[in-house]
Amino acid sequence: MSDAPTLDERPECFCPASDVVEILSRKYAMQIVCVVGAHDGVRFGEIEARVPGASTSTVAARLQAFRDAGLVDRTQYAEIPPRVEYELTEDGREACERLEPLVEWARSR
Repeated sequence: MSDAPTLDERPECFCPASDVVEILSRKYAMQIVCVVGAHDGVRFGEIEARVPGASTSTVAARLQAFRDAGLVDRTQYAEIPPRVEYELTEDGREACERLEPLVEWARSR
């Protein structure tokens, strides 16, 4: 018989990265983060143009999730026509920097 704890006896694993990984693993999320991160301020239409497979609703949903997570800021300018730009927050920039080794590893494969 083994002294290893059964599945029911093991402590739960609460991975602090699971929330961020869940957001970034959604379809088109990494591409959108890369587009926003490559610019100081980028408009919604430019993001859509650079992620051609993503629908308007998907881009909007991902940007909202990033805003909720504190990774992206949205700035609306009081102009006619209205102008809205997205940019990474400090946390968003740090997340991108930390993801760079993973992207490089994936690129080399």
